[in-house]
Amino acid sequence: MTTGATLRREPRLVTLEGGEGAGKSTVLAALRAELERDVRVTCTREPGGTPLAEQIRTLLLDPTHEPPCDRTELLLMFASRAQLVAQVITPALERGDWVLSDRFTDASHAYQGGGRGCDPRLIDVLEHEFVGIEPGLTLLLDVPVDVGLARARGRGGSDRIESERLEFFERVRSAYLRRAAAQPSRFFVIDATQPPAAVAEHAVDALRRYRERSA
Repeated sequence: MTTGATLRREPRLVTLEGGEGAGKSTVLAALRAELERDVRVTCTREPGGTPLAEQIRTLLLDPTHEPPCDRTELLLMFASRAQLVAQVITPALERGDWVLSDRFTDASHAYQGGGRGCDPRLIDVLEHEFVGIEPGLTLLLDVPVDVGLARARGRGGSDRIESERLEFFERVRSAYLRRAAAQPSRFFVIDATQPPAAVAEHAVDALRRYRERSA
């Protein structure tokens, strides 16, 4: 499987990645507050972010639904993502907004690629042909799997993916860290075992330094 398409890096697209219980919601709020001091911001999440994509999210995460096979899960993730890019992210970038997204395509490389074992070449093709863009900055909130799962499951009501075995999430974490090591110009890894306020402070500082370099 090959593709001749090239991903277009979007400097004003900033994404948050990480496993379960990494604390992305707290960091997203801090980043939004930082950006809104001087620019317009659009915040979104994956899977979801549009009415149709939110319905796909329900199909993917609701444990009472028929569980999708690995390739179906991958295709549903990209269907949701393609809709989000077309309906929300691209229009926001064209307006001049900064976009903050709780997860983006790196999540498929980690969860469906690392976790499920889907062919990385297939993920690359889907990314190039149906997404076409990549973030200018990706903040990876890294936390040991046992710590993150304890946090996530402490909230109660695990969804279908949160209910996976420990080994699945170890593969997800490893895939994230490999991608971060391979793309140091885009990724910034943050130790998410720290208190939430400290994690948010590191994230905001990374965003500030990124904006200074990009100015």
